[in-house]
Parts: sequence; C-alpha cells; structure tokens
Amino acid sequence: MKILIVEDESSLCEMMQETLEKERYIVETASNFSDAKEKIELYEYDCILLDIMLPDGNGLELLKALKMLRKSEGVIIISAKDEIEDKVLGLELGADDYLAKPFHLAELKARIRSLIRRNQSKGENCISFENVTLYPDQYKVTVNNEALELNRKEYDILHFFITRPDRVINKTMVAEAVWGDHIDQVDNFDFIYAQMKNLRKKLQSTTAEIEIKAIYGLGYKLTSIK
Repeated sequence: MKILIVEDESSLCEMMQETLEKERYIVETASNFSDAKEKIELYEYDCILLDIMLPDGNGLELLKALKMLRKSEGVIIISAKDEIEDKVLGLELGADDYLAKPFHLAELKARIRSLIRRNQSKGENCISFENVTLYPDQYKVTVNNEALELNRKEYDILHFFITRPDRVINKTMVAEAVWGDHIDQVDNFDFIYAQMKNLRKKLQSTTAEIEIKAIYGLGYKLTSIK
C-alpha cells in the first residue's frame, strides 16, 4: 500500500511519514507542486494526502491533473484552509475526503483506512478472490478459512495483485508498489523474483483457487485456476 504525502511543512510531513510507515505503508513525499506533479505522472499510489497551499502552486490544480491523466488514486485534502468553498471545490474536483489542520494522527489513519477500504474492497473489511481472503487491517491471509503465513513483502505483493485480478502487472509496477518510487532504477530485479517465487510456491502448497502466472516477457497476472 503506497501513499504520497504532498506537504511543504517539513515537521508535519515527517511526522505523518513516520506514523504511516509504522502502519506498514510505503510512503513517498513531495514538498512542492512541481515535484508532486512529476510523481503523480510517473507513479501510482493508493492514497494521496494533499495540501492545498504549496510554495509554487495550488494543490487543487494537482486534482485537475490527476483527472486529466485518468488516475484513480484516492485523495484526502489536508489543509489549514477550512473554508466551506475550498471543501466543496476540492470534492467537486475529485477529492474523496477533507481533513483540516490541526488534526489527530489517529483520525488521519482512520480516514486513510476508510478511503482505501472503499476503493479496494467496496467498504468491506476484507478482500476476497475465489477462496483466498485478505484482511488488510490485520495483515492476515486465509485460504478456505485456514491461515496462510506470509512474510511482509509476500503479503504486500499478494495485496497488490488481489486488488488487480486478471490484470498483467510488469515487474517495475510491482517494485514501485511494494518497495517504493525510484526502485525501477536498480540494476536488476532479483529481489522481486525471489519474493514472487516464494509467494507462488506458498499458494501452490495450499488449496488456493488462484495463482500468480508468469506471463513471458510481460510480467505476472493473478487469476483463477477453477
């Protein structure tokens, strides 16, 4: 699960990043409009925490850019501007939620969980595909109601794929989602192959009715084997 924080107040940005990383999110940051725009053009996120007032632009323009790019990231506006007009305009431009500064970190975490739950699991507390169920709030996976033990990266990879069934995912997309932006600049992806191999082997050792297929020359795809 990857989050982008767009916030120019360094102390607040660092506090949010530290808090969310403890919740096992992959967290990227941008402190100005231009850096944020570059990131949303290049990478995908599960949630964007967006400040309106940035030193070189207005965060609401980033919402417009997201829509022009046909991006589907969930957006929570986080701003000291608490005027009703800003809230309405932000929501009309495609934001999913609005949180006024100052705020409690517990509320921020709850808003993020709620947003991701709505976007990925239709408001449910779990995500299921065939007989495999993933519980994001507990970092737990079951196959036919039996627990499947995964390490953190295996879990993160499965989470990424199970929310994108029957979609071919290349290794760069997996790397960015699970290890963070700029991981595509490494010399090789052996670390991905190792984690993927172990995850596929663990799924095969159960009665799971899903598999992650290797698509030669393209990447991987999670699909049903029924």
